[in-house]
Amino acid sequence: MTTTLQPPVRPASAGRATPHKVLAKAGLYVFLLANAAFVTYLFNAAGVGSNKLVNFGRLAGLYGALAMAFQLLLVARLPWLDRRLGMDKLTSWHRWVGFTIFFTLVGHLVFIALGNAGPDGPVAEVIRQATELEGILRALVAWAIIMVVGIVSARFARRRLAYETWHFIHLYTYVAIFLAFSHQVAVGSTFRKSALATGYWWGLWAFALGSVLIGRVALPAYRNWKHQFRVAAVVPESPNVVSVYIEGRDLDQLGAKAGQFFLWRFLTKDRWWQANPFSLSAAPNGKYLRLTAKALGTGSADIRNVKVGTRVFAEGPYGAFTTMHQTKPNALLVAGGVGVTPVRALLEEIKGHVVVLYRVSDPREAVLLRELEGLARAKGAVLRLVTGSSKSITANGPLLGPENIVALVPDVQDRDVFICGPGGMTDAVITSLDELGVPSNQIHAERFALAN
Repeated sequence: MTTTLQPPVRPASAGRATPHKVLAKAGLYVFLLANAAFVTYLFNAAGVGSNKLVNFGRLAGLYGALAMAFQLLLVARLPWLDRRLGMDKLTSWHRWVGFTIFFTLVGHLVFIALGNAGPDGPVAEVIRQATELEGILRALVAWAIIMVVGIVSARFARRRLAYETWHFIHLYTYVAIFLAFSHQVAVGSTFRKSALATGYWWGLWAFALGSVLIGRVALPAYRNWKHQFRVAAVVPESPNVVSVYIEGRDLDQLGAKAGQFFLWRFLTKDRWWQANPFSLSAAPNGKYLRLTAKALGTGSADIRNVKVGTRVFAEGPYGAFTTMHQTKPNALLVAGGVGVTPVRALLEEIKGHVVVLYRVSDPREAVLLRELEGLARAKGAVLRLVTGSSKSITANGPLLGPENIVALVPDVQDRDVFICGPGGMTDAVITSLDELGVPSNQIHAERFALAN
């Protein structure tokens, strides 16, 4: 006889995020909406002309400028935002804001060109303005850069480009922002109409650029000067996995949490320019930081050859995959592949009763298994290896299907669930949890996406 699992009705609180995430999201929404409202007020206060197409174009340009400033805030990697939303969520926002910039700037150029077009047409009008008016040529260069970045960021193009190539092109966005701002200063009627408008735009850009300089330059530089990171040991875990221990000064003041990751630069002549994101594979203890890397690419493979004593430049800690967002006394940790590293660190730090599901195709691929077993015994946790191919079917259905998850963890609805692993595995687990009615505020996943 076959029984069918009936998913329970989702509780009313299912759509709520944790208080930390709610506060961060609310802060971003309020910032964006309040500034959009004020930009609209300044536009109207500057005087609206009779040419509707030009008016639409001007307003689109102002919204595009605001979106650029907001984009800088998203990529600044400010600790307060990052710890509450996570790099992957901020990167998702970054992507959508990027396309908003793309379309508002298209509208800015097209509407103004059409509105001002003479008998020779809009293209001739754009050329005339570029050659005769100050700041227009800079705006067109900025516009062209944004168009290129937008096109190569589309999924169909992104898949065909090497990450390094895409990243290099993406960095030109900063050049475009500078040129766009200089255009706004030169010809922006709203910018120059009143002292209030001028002060507002200068303040907004100063805040946005200041956030980037603090989060991306000053804070990493200060932390590395203060902590003086060096390689203390390089320990093979398996034929293709290695753990690197990083020592430094006053590591207890770093503020890192289990589940977070750093961008690591090993300062050798052939590696100093390359930053690799690796999670902490052990909870920070004030004595050392540990990362564990699998030889998946050239950068990861070369880490096993790093010498003891090598200076390290570390950016971070980053990520919201921490106990800060735990809402229930007990937890389920789900790890797959190299995603076991932050899960292993979380197991060391997390409170309450814990169940760990470790998904591997073959038990011989279970990295850090002995450490997990030792931690599970010490904490009274339950560790279960979930093995087999992705097509394997158990007596309870697919390995990570809802029936099998609830068979392995009957009280899953009453636990926070932390998931880290390949994208396909993560999506499968989240889908199963959704079918089981696990509230979304209890589901925490890290995908390690980076906003540039």
